[in-house]
Amino acid sequence: MKKFIVVLLAALMVFSFAACGGGNSGSSDDGTMKVAMVTDYGDITDQSFNQTTYEACKAFCDENNIEFTYKKPASDADADRVSSIEEAIEEGYNVIVMPGYAFAPAIREVAPTYPDVKFVAIDVSEYDLTHEGDKEVEFDGKNVYSAVYQEEIAGYMAGYAAVKLGYTKLGFLGGMAVPAVQRYGHGYVQGADAAAEELGKTDVELKYIYGNAFAGNADITAVMDTWYGAGTECVFACGGSIYSSAGEAAKKAGGKVIGVDVDQKDIIDGQYGDGMTVTSAMKGLAATVNTLLRAINAGEWDSYAGQIQNLGLVSENPSENYVQLPESTQFGDGFTAEDYNTLVKELYDGTRTVSSDIDKIPETKVIKVDDQGAIK
Repeated sequence: MKKFIVVLLAALMVFSFAACGGGNSGSSDDGTMKVAMVTDYGDITDQSFNQTTYEACKAFCDENNIEFTYKKPASDADADRVSSIEEAIEEGYNVIVMPGYAFAPAIREVAPTYPDVKFVAIDVSEYDLTHEGDKEVEFDGKNVYSAVYQEEIAGYMAGYAAVKLGYTKLGFLGGMAVPAVQRYGHGYVQGADAAAEELGKTDVELKYIYGNAFAGNADITAVMDTWYGAGTECVFACGGSIYSSAGEAAKKAGGKVIGVDVDQKDIIDGQYGDGMTVTSAMKGLAATVNTLLRAINAGEWDSYAGQIQNLGLVSENPSENYVQLPESTQFGDGFTAEDYNTLVKELYDGTRTVSSDIDKIPETKVIKVDDQGAIK
């Protein structure tokens, strides 16, 4: 009788543990695909990284009748990102989509604990995942896929287009000096320099600064007011919604802005005036989300699991690439849609090359770069 009671109590304990979610591997109860997107320090209305990722996830899930949710961490802290990821997993979501390098520590902590969960990271590099500060750490990401992008190519395209369209007083306003932003900026410098050399122009100047933030603020706007007031014509605002400071200052001075990550024309023009956005240096966030969710839904996760892919040009066709300029680009006599097609072809076939080095701002042949460091 005592033996029977012990066995019965053990069975009840196992049942209770399972019912409460103990040992959750990340699969939903019936094994179906369920997707959760977790935001970084921004939210799904940032008109940039988070919003584009959210909208791509939601659209795919709606179209394929897949359950979807999103989580916004309580703060910009690793612990809160971990908490949001684990909350989604405990609710049965087995595909977690995370945009931004800030997720690296959370991925290192959570991914090994939930081997049956599929983690899709965007813009989280191998260095991010294998380093804590300057210290190298081990990371086994068998259930993690991450896409990083060749932002230097998109930045090059934007700088090249700006000079070809006649702008000679340029600016680069980066968010924080993280690798993705640095690649955008360094590519922008190279593209502007190449275009100026081709045109035989020696009067092109480019101011370069980091705002130490991924959103506009009064200090950044003050610097932009100074730039535009002193004759700057077009600023590449590179860092989430940092465009707000550039747009606010450009509106007062009749200046122009270049957007980033996605086509920001509608938001920048909508807030600060029609025709303000010359172009946007874009990367294929939505395309990446669609590719991975489609693969997972088709049972092809093994073709991506454990990989970190560096995405850039995959075709001579601009619209098929992971880095590009949008159709809304203000093409003109100096830089037509046909000129853009030629530029993409040259970059794709190697006729024209762009350095991805971020150790220092690239040396230039004809343009003058004023490196102003970072706003304190």
